[in-house]
Amino acid sequence: MSKTLILVEATADSLRKTTLPGITFGAQVAAANGGGFDLALIGTGVTKAAASAARYGAAKVYVVDHAAFEHALAESYATAIAEIVKRSGATLVAGASSSTTKDVFPRVAARLGAAMASEVTGVVDEKTFKRPMWAGNVTATVELTTPVKVCSVRATEFDAPAVVGATSPIESVDVLVDLGALRTKFVGLKEIKSERPELASADRIVSGGRGVKGPDGFRLVEQLADTLRAGVGASRAVCDAGWAGNDLQIGQTGKVVAPNLYIAVGISGAIQHLAGMKGSKVIVAINKDAEAPIFQVADYGLVADLFEAVPQLVAAIKQL
Repeated sequence: MSKTLILVEATADSLRKTTLPGITFGAQVAAANGGGFDLALIGTGVTKAAASAARYGAAKVYVVDHAAFEHALAESYATAIAEIVKRSGATLVAGASSSTTKDVFPRVAARLGAAMASEVTGVVDEKTFKRPMWAGNVTATVELTTPVKVCSVRATEFDAPAVVGATSPIESVDVLVDLGALRTKFVGLKEIKSERPELASADRIVSGGRGVKGPDGFRLVEQLADTLRAGVGASRAVCDAGWAGNDLQIGQTGKVVAPNLYIAVGISGAIQHLAGMKGSKVIVAINKDAEAPIFQVADYGLVADLFEAVPQLVAAIKQL
């Protein structure tokens, strides 16, 4: 019987919210093949997070907890995942698409001789999945025929899992890794801290595009976002110009988001940007060009000068 292993990412004491849709994917595959799914946590001091993971209906939660896994190096994580696959008998390894899985999963696939599908958006059966191509304009149905398979899952396409009544058993897995023998090493982390919501989990996002014309114009985007208590995003043009940090980029080569409300300010709607946000529940576009492609996907559109419209919108919201 086939079994799915889902990698769940965690901080020292909690699960990352953006990784939870991977569990829903695992449950869907299990329903399709009549098997079950396990969860895997790798890190340092993740015992509390493992207890949280045990509430989502997995057959078992495998935990690799060691100082050598404090940082997600592809070489060390691939070794740990391969050991868990051996222990669990998993035929499919998956997890929500993230900077970690994008780095780790290709190495896992190579190590296991597995076919891999990235950014999976739907489950057909235990070996057949749907994934986007050509900036989301085409949805491909791909079949993985190797004995073990690997998938990264687009988190915006799967709901967060529900907590179940029973608690899954937790099994500790000992994996020895000599960090000094690896070809890569952790040098440092330059973490960007912000009081605004993270893009991947934000309920509301306000994004700015080339139409803001510069850093001063982008501050209007930030002002509207702060008024709405929303996350701040940007198009690639804005990030390339240095008007906003690269961590704010939304699109095909940036982050993929699907908030309940997405406000595009001065964004024309290039296909690469649409690929990162067109799954949003409600899309609002503000652009002075009535023919801008963004209006084709927008639920609400305002043809206006953003430098006049945004301050008026901020003032109106503050009066509510």
